[in-house]
Amino acid sequence: MITAIVFVKADVNRIPEVAEEIAALDGVTEVYSVTGTIDLIAMVRVRDHDAVATTIADKLNKVAGVLETETHIAFRAYSQHDLESAFSLGLD
Repeated sequence: MITAIVFVKADVNRIPEVAEEIAALDGVTEVYSVTGTIDLIAMVRVRDHDAVATTIADKLNKVAGVLETETHIAFRAYSQHDLESAFSLGLD
């Protein structure tokens, strides 16, 4: 399984519609609206790199209102437990 995190800049007037269209694509598991220099973050989880290309380059980038994307491929996942340990202040 390959996980890609896609930062999306979208037409401000279409953010909700863009988010819904992206969320409906095969391989997209979540879409978040966020603050900052980007408008949306899409989580893509697919079997192989060809599916990453198909989902992002052939589909997501062609959604009306998508202005720009930046894709990051995850290479290691940490469990929620590991993340809690990493950020623990040791106040137990």
